[in-house]
Amino acid sequence: MALITEGSQTIGFGHITRLMSFYQAFEEKGIIPKFYVNGDDTIQSLLNGSDVEIINWLENKSSFFEKISDTNIAIVDSYLADMEFYKRLSEEVDLLVCIDDNLRIQYPKGIVINGTFDAENWKFEKRKDVTYLFGSRYMPLRKAFWDVPEKEISDTIGTVMLTFGGEDSRNMTPKVLAQLNTTYPNLKKKVVIGKAFKHIEEIEKNRSENVELIFAPDAEGMKKTMLEADIAISAGGQTLYELACVGVPTVAVQVADNQKNNIEGAVKLGAISFAGYWNNDDITLKIVSEINHLCPKIEREKRYKITRASINKNATRDHIQYLLELLDH
Repeated sequence: MALITEGSQTIGFGHITRLMSFYQAFEEKGIIPKFYVNGDDTIQSLLNGSDVEIINWLENKSSFFEKISDTNIAIVDSYLADMEFYKRLSEEVDLLVCIDDNLRIQYPKGIVINGTFDAENWKFEKRKDVTYLFGSRYMPLRKAFWDVPEKEISDTIGTVMLTFGGEDSRNMTPKVLAQLNTTYPNLKKKVVIGKAFKHIEEIEKNRSENVELIFAPDAEGMKKTMLEADIAISAGGQTLYELACVGVPTVAVQVADNQKNNIEGAVKLGAISFAGYWNNDDITLKIVSEINHLCPKIEREKRYKITRASINKNATRDHIQYLLELLDH
């Protein structure tokens, strides 16, 4: 089994995090897959304990395909792989699985998984030799989110979680935290600091007795923080799905072009509030406005029900079971 992706301090770790869920589901079946990551050494701590090789599989195709010559299942989660790479891979392995967010290319034979909110309603030309698993109920989640207890919805908002990914490339955290401290000084703020953050000193300046900085939490740590938070402010990436699984009412900020489909689909579903784009002049005031809309308990209860229903917490296990059954036939 081969898990193929990219990730680094520069481009982020979202693809790696998503494929880690497949690694964990294979592991549960007694199967140890191999990670092939086009990235840098910053991913080592993220994949600590996993069988991983850092290799630029785009530039070293010959050696890479030699390494996977005996692979039966290859799962690719990439924005960099081109059609030539996918075609060659589909010829080399028994079963190719492509993780997709935005119909980037016309994939060759195999399975395409797109867990984007509302993706099941997208209109596009389908290939007869491709199985399409589309919609947020197909989104793979890390092992920590396979078992999530019911979340208590508080009468009032007392705690907000602030999370902008592993690197916060737009440096949103200190700006949003400063606004929250001004507008809601008594509100508890749980601020997630990713492994690749570059502006920690700036965040520290906004620290107070009601601000808790949570450094590089693992999946269990993220789940714990989500369960403790009444609402969250988040970028529009993979974390949106984990927040939905837990049922945290969320205000989203788009910090990258590839988050557009995630956010638009979730808004259409009624699962999140959208404050706007990271570079809008009034973004922090928009966040405050959306938080105010979430103050009534009845609104947060509604969001909780919608988001929990939109996610299948066993999706990753279901995917692995399905893939293994296909191999047996």
